[in-house]
Amino acid sequence: MTLKGEDNMKNVKEYEIKIEGKEWEKALDDAFKAKQKDLKVEGFRKGKCPKDIYIKKFGVESLYMDAVDAAANTAFKQVLTDNDVHPVCQPQMDVTDINDQGVAFKFTIIEKPTVKLGEYKKLKVEKEEASVSAEEIEAEITALRDKYADTVEDNEATVENGYTAVIDFEGKVDGKILEGGTGANYPLQIGSNTFIPGFEDGLLGMKIGEEKELKLTFPKDYTDALKGKKVVFAVKIVGIKKRVLPELGPDFYQDLGMEDIKTEKEFEKAISKTLLDKKQAEADNKYIDALLKKACENMEVEINEEIIADEVERILNQYKQQLQMQGLSLEQYLEFTKGSVEDLKKMMTPEAEGRIKARYLLEAIAEKEKVEVSEEDVKAELEKIAQMYATTVEEVTNMLGDKEVIQDDLKMRKALDILKGN
Repeated sequence: MTLKGEDNMKNVKEYEIKIEGKEWEKALDDAFKAKQKDLKVEGFRKGKCPKDIYIKKFGVESLYMDAVDAAANTAFKQVLTDNDVHPVCQPQMDVTDINDQGVAFKFTIIEKPTVKLGEYKKLKVEKEEASVSAEEIEAEITALRDKYADTVEDNEATVENGYTAVIDFEGKVDGKILEGGTGANYPLQIGSNTFIPGFEDGLLGMKIGEEKELKLTFPKDYTDALKGKKVVFAVKIVGIKKRVLPELGPDFYQDLGMEDIKTEKEFEKAISKTLLDKKQAEADNKYIDALLKKACENMEVEINEEIIADEVERILNQYKQQLQMQGLSLEQYLEFTKGSVEDLKKMMTPEAEGRIKARYLLEAIAEKEKVEVSEEDVKAELEKIAQMYATTVEEVTNMLGDKEVIQDDLKMRKALDILKGN
């Protein structure tokens, strides 16, 4: 094995390495053994063709591709070991020469760029103080009551906004029944705008058993076959359902998991605290984002396109996982939105740049401030996580795979505290 390292510009480095001799022979031999298992050659049983016969028939070149894959892994590890380089994104690999004597690679490796910190203390960023108004508390309580409301039939009611009208309907265009424009016992929530404009409004005030003709016009932005056309819907109300909000009281509080709440005043106080905590968390996040943005603006760093591209891929994979949790694949999402993967990547690029800059900023602060994370810090964090998920420290450690994940996270948090002035 021969090795040659060459610095390119700034944090981009090129290394040339050659795998030859016994190492290359082994790579070629392993490649042959992989092919030999399923190889059928006249005069030999399946998987029993000797290597020299194979090479005479197919040529040693037929082994190069598989041998290169194995040799490349060995070569890359050797480059990292011999040169103490630390790639921050996927390296580029080129095969510069190959023959039966050996293979030559060139690895282009990007390391972390040089970061020059600017001012990161006393940044004069204002922090919002969260507050909750009586109107917000009332709105939250109303929303909770609406969420737990019961839907009940009311044979004496008339159709009102927010009610569900159970209808039979038949639509006709130019005297002909509209395809897909009929239904029986269809539950239509008034105000949902499920049907074309004017349909739901036309049902207001109707009673069970009442019939009506609605003469309407399809919107201009409807399908080409129907946009702007006149339509007549024959509608009959066959049922009316309305939502009944639960009364405030111990039963309702228990449904919300608030067993300790007994009075309306205690309930309002609990809702106020929940809203305040949420708004305070939002204000804190906004404050941190503003600090990071300002400190990053003061910082000097040149970020390679490859580093940004790698971060975009990470964000895209996270987005795929979020879609899967909603029962969607990325392909389905793109079909619905009429977009492309490239559109998504372009949209994600500013976020990727922001994440990278923030990470480099905090790493630089931690280095300058000589931030240290002790074994006690790591142990306390592991115990905290274990308690949070009702598991053991051992299971958390196994799940993470390496304590360095916790160490890095704690170091970033301590750097963030310095940025916040704590």
